[in-house]
Amino acid sequence: MKVLVTDPIADAGLDVLRDAGHEVETGYELEGDDLLEAVSDAHGLIVRSGTEVTDEVLAAAEELVIVGRAGIGVDNIDIDAATDEGVIVANAPEGNVRAAAEHTVAMTFAAARSIPQAHIRLKNGEWAKSDYLGTELNGKTLGVVGLGRVGQEVAKKLDSLGMDIVAFDPYISEERAERLGAELVDFEPCLERADFLTIHTPLTPETEGMIGEEELDLLEGDYIVNVGRGGIIQEDALAAKVEDGTVAGAALDVFAEEPLSADSPLLEHDDIIVTPHLGASTEAAQENVATSTAEQINAAIAGEPVANALNAPSIDESAFPRVEPYIDLAETAGKVAAQLLEGRIEDVEVVYEGEIADEDVEFVTASALKGVFEPLEWQVNAVNAPQIAEDRGVDVTESKTRQAEDFQSLISVTVSNDDDQVSVDGTLFAGDDPRIVRIDGYRVDAIPHGRMVITRNTDEPGVIGLIGSVMGKHDVNIAGMFNARETIGGEALTVYNVDSEVPADAKAELEDDERVIGVSDITLNGQN
Repeated sequence: MKVLVTDPIADAGLDVLRDAGHEVETGYELEGDDLLEAVSDAHGLIVRSGTEVTDEVLAAAEELVIVGRAGIGVDNIDIDAATDEGVIVANAPEGNVRAAAEHTVAMTFAAARSIPQAHIRLKNGEWAKSDYLGTELNGKTLGVVGLGRVGQEVAKKLDSLGMDIVAFDPYISEERAERLGAELVDFEPCLERADFLTIHTPLTPETEGMIGEEELDLLEGDYIVNVGRGGIIQEDALAAKVEDGTVAGAALDVFAEEPLSADSPLLEHDDIIVTPHLGASTEAAQENVATSTAEQINAAIAGEPVANALNAPSIDESAFPRVEPYIDLAETAGKVAAQLLEGRIEDVEVVYEGEIADEDVEFVTASALKGVFEPLEWQVNAVNAPQIAEDRGVDVTESKTRQAEDFQSLISVTVSNDDDQVSVDGTLFAGDDPRIVRIDGYRVDAIPHGRMVITRNTDEPGVIGLIGSVMGKHDVNIAGMFNARETIGGEALTVYNVDSEVPADAKAELEDDERVIGVSDITLNGQN
């Protein structure tokens, strides 16, 4: 089979393809009509970030089985179009984990001992020995924000060097963290206790700019390291806090905009160490990425499972039409449940009742997990969500019963930890009309779309009017409302569909009323 490689990868990857008997064609300058012609008879396509795999490219590639991205990011690949064309898209997320972790450790030492600053001065002829009094890592506390693959590797490495580890990650279990030698804490205590803070969370609407002035004030006299994703730290705020001495120093490999602008305030301070996105730039990492991608190309062409497929459902083709309507429903129920639970998620339970229990629901369960993890995990999908759960020590259970009290089919997603749990039940009306019908046992009839606000309040006159008035005052239009209660005068739960984001001031005003127990802002369908 023909495999087209349009961006340079390590020779080790090309050798894996040739050893499998494939014809390997490289075309590193291909674009436009030349690219369309070259890909027209290719069975596999390997790219990095330099090739745009558009719907036009995919439509021209009539024989294409798989697009392999030699790296993590797939922003340059139209995954929806690939799915429409029946083309698998796979990446290589594991290849640079060790390299990124090692660079994080290196940057931590560089910040602690002022290595680049001393190097430059000595190169310039200065013997500035007395100007640099370093900080030992042994006995200090490392704060880790995001205990995913790279965060776990960093924690293990620096734990072995005598550091105490505290971590913030709402999507990992305490048991898993303990095995890594880390203590799970909330976000602010993680910053307050850290002598060195390292960032390994993906960039999402929730994490963008999450470390600003107030958060940096919690790092008084401490250091911050970021080899993960740019845009999580507010760079102007960091420069100011290093300038006034609040933050002792920083070491950054990633930035909100790359290449880093020559007039960036980060370049003005000797105590801010910067490198040009070198986290994955090792020979071993590049070989790992290349061979991993090539192995997935080989598997796809051979009709075997693809380990890191981003869009390939693992379900029998004949059963897919019966299960397909429940996929989005399960994902939505997972999203709602995860956003309602306060605290980290340790367990996920998916229960199927009625006719759906007769089907192969493995992909549906994976979609529920996708919904649960999507608020935090970068590029989670139904294929990799189960692996994410395993990596984070989240227990997943699935159960079925042919009995269903009120509905032809019902899916229930429950997320929980030691302190709390939230259950969200969904069904389909008229075959493919999704509805949320229960939340923690409260009967509702909510359309899961766009933005939702879920309130808990005492069941007494005037509360719903209060909520409507506060929403109106803050220009939030209510498109629909679904109310439920346990008993007269007890506790009530209401689901509101709204047309815009609920401002923090509005939520605070509602929660200040003693009759309002809680207000949760839920986003669905890609809303920000």
